[in-house]
Amino acid sequence: MADTSTVSSYPSTLPRPGGEQAALEAVWASPRSWRIVTDVNNTVIGGFYVGTAMLFFLLAGTLALLIRLQLAVPSNTFLSQETYNQIFTMHGTVMMFLFAVPVVEAMGILLLPQMLGARDQPFPRLGAFAFWAYLVGGLVFFSTLFFDLAPSGGWFMYPPLTSSRFSPNIGADFWLLGIGFIEISAIAGAIEIIVGVLRTRAPGMTLDRMPMFAWTMLIFAGMIVFAFPAIILATILLELERAFGWPFFIAAKGGDALLWQHLFWFFGHPDVYIIFLPAAGMVSMIIPTMAGTPLVGYRLVVVALIATGFFSFGLWVHHMFTTGIPALSLSFFSAASMAVSLPSGIQVFAWIATIASGRLRWTTPSLFILGFLFIFTLGGLTGVMVAMVPFDWQVHDTYFVVAHFHYVLVGGMVFPLFAAFHYWAPAFSRRALSERLGKWTFWLMFGGFNIAFFPMHLTGLMGMPRRVYTYPAVMEWGVLNMVSTMGAFLFAAGIALFLIDLARNLRPDASNTAGNIWNGGTLEWVHNRVYGARSIPIVTSADPLWEQPHLARDVDAGRYYLPGSITGRRETLVTSPIEAAPQYLLRLPGPGWTPFLAAIFTAAFFMLLTVKAVTPALISGVLAVAMLVVWMWDSDPKPLEPVDIGGGIKLTTYASGSLSHSWWAMIVLLLVTGSLYLAYVFSYLYLWTVSPQFWPKPETLAPVASAVLSAFLLVSGSAILVVAGRVLPRRSRSGHAFELLTGLAAAMLLAALIAEVSAQSQAGQRPATDIHGALVFTAAFLQGQMALPILVMAGFVIGRSLGGRLGLERRVIFDNFSLLYHYTIGQSLLGLLLVHGFPRLAG
Repeated sequence: MADTSTVSSYPSTLPRPGGEQAALEAVWASPRSWRIVTDVNNTVIGGFYVGTAMLFFLLAGTLALLIRLQLAVPSNTFLSQETYNQIFTMHGTVMMFLFAVPVVEAMGILLLPQMLGARDQPFPRLGAFAFWAYLVGGLVFFSTLFFDLAPSGGWFMYPPLTSSRFSPNIGADFWLLGIGFIEISAIAGAIEIIVGVLRTRAPGMTLDRMPMFAWTMLIFAGMIVFAFPAIILATILLELERAFGWPFFIAAKGGDALLWQHLFWFFGHPDVYIIFLPAAGMVSMIIPTMAGTPLVGYRLVVVALIATGFFSFGLWVHHMFTTGIPALSLSFFSAASMAVSLPSGIQVFAWIATIASGRLRWTTPSLFILGFLFIFTLGGLTGVMVAMVPFDWQVHDTYFVVAHFHYVLVGGMVFPLFAAFHYWAPAFSRRALSERLGKWTFWLMFGGFNIAFFPMHLTGLMGMPRRVYTYPAVMEWGVLNMVSTMGAFLFAAGIALFLIDLARNLRPDASNTAGNIWNGGTLEWVHNRVYGARSIPIVTSADPLWEQPHLARDVDAGRYYLPGSITGRRETLVTSPIEAAPQYLLRLPGPGWTPFLAAIFTAAFFMLLTVKAVTPALISGVLAVAMLVVWMWDSDPKPLEPVDIGGGIKLTTYASGSLSHSWWAMIVLLLVTGSLYLAYVFSYLYLWTVSPQFWPKPETLAPVASAVLSAFLLVSGSAILVVAGRVLPRRSRSGHAFELLTGLAAAMLLAALIAEVSAQSQAGQRPATDIHGALVFTAAFLQGQMALPILVMAGFVIGRSLGGRLGLERRVIFDNFSLLYHYTIGQSLLGLLLVHGFPRLAG
């Protein structure tokens, strides 16, 4: 393994090692024709991902035009009330869940490897799985609109409106299972991004030399890890209520509809910044290039980004100011809502200072950036207004709020995104997009947007409520709504012109691009092919192409690391997380059917469950697991002797423990599961404060002995797995002790779950009776949710051991299994303490 302390002393150019470029291109070649769906390369998947997200943008935009047609005049009958509710719900849902987050995640998958100097993401098949799951699930979900099966409860899906009593059809189930599944896909992409940014940067690219877009994507992915589990838990609880009658949101049985709002907005408000931060990263990349000068206040902007991500988790209650929140809480969340404007202001002033310190070129990307600054600043000002409790009470649920969040979301994300499309198109296309058409696109979009949404501030102040399908002819509502409708169609004309520009000029070509026409300073402007740069360079500054004049030429000549395929496979470097010193050579998988098929079968599992086709759903679930097992079987290749990557540096081709990139991925996954479980703990304690009368007396609870038995089984299983880990190095001399111990540890976890469920049932707890019973069995459900993959992984570990693919040096699979197992034991013990201990202490 190479010295991981620093790379600053490495020479600027290294002797070119052996290896032919033709061989490199053969290894990274994409499958032809329809077999392209098997490719896992980030350039291919990223392009598909961006295109699919834009498709959903167009579909949601079409629904928006239908909404505006309905609201153009008072008492309109263009759409019926139910049709309008479905279109309204699908518009918000598709924009937020199928466009806004996926498109920035897609831009990350497409751009990050090139920016970081990597050949690909560290888990290409995971990225491919995330995309195909998103595509299939999203299309099936959207198609419900054509079969009168679409949800109609609003994109926020507040109970009790969405309970089985008031929404008996399966539209709400499609939303709950479909969106929950798509959020899981987003989390998979976030894990890929976090590990990719931290562990696959070019040598020398320390944290303070990372492109700003990489910083924002790292924070973006971290926020997904902690925010999305709340909405996943919320969808689980509501679906359990709808399917089995568990009363989480039914007040008569101790539930509370406001719990949904707490969980939803704990996800929903950070989601606004999850969308905004990557767009801000794009702006921080484009402005310095267009101004011809480095970003002013780089470190201060990074601190502001981190602060924005941190503050965003303390704002969710400002969506609930009118629900009877205590005065002290109102003051706290109001102050937090205003405080978040400070780090956003730091970024805006840094951008203005960068423009002032250089000479801005009046290009299409520049126009979209200036439009963003204008619109987003107005949205931020109205955001401070609605953060003030008295004002919020006046405009809550009016069109003022609609205007505010569209100024923030469209101004804060869509305009930077279109700037990014025009800016980065030359890096992936033979031709740049047209400057003439691009400027026309901007003015149509900028003018149309303001004409459409600025009048909504006025209609909101006049008292027009949101979420209504028609309105009476009072005051000036009709005139202002007609103006808004005209502006919406003007904005749509700008989008149509952009599509014409794409059709005329976008010619994706990995080997022959328009190149660095803007004179950008970061690594994505090196001549990138399907495998990225010809060789992986050494980075010595935040703008290497500006500071190292011959870098692009030397990279393309193959004078840096990995100018060829050393092991005959796709490869990239894994570097240390802070200093980016080379640590080992990562061998990457090539094209294959398993990610595609796993995504298809997983989507089928969720969608078939929605329509109550249980048997086909279970078959699809089994097939999905089978595809994952086949996928993972060759994911841990046999270690090779250290290889020369160039410059006389030899690296191992394998790492275990905390050096392994997959260990980092498992840690991130555990943070996700931990966040989900903490959301459950919050729900338990919140519902106790709302309905303590439904908690049983201590003498009626399941006996303490049952909890002790379950805890003993859990701790014993953990100890057994520790022993198995110690037996592993001596596996060849210990017979099948390792396999037996691993299987026994998994059995102990399952036995603990069975013992707990049995004890609660014998004590008379029933999940559909009241909220306490529902929460007790939810704890068991979450434990079972962890136990099932552990059983599958235990079988996988045993199979690899019997197949001779597990040992002292080749143990990453077991190490990751151990992490998940021991975490599950800890979570299960916490669940026992909560379910058995809290009612006794509270009683």
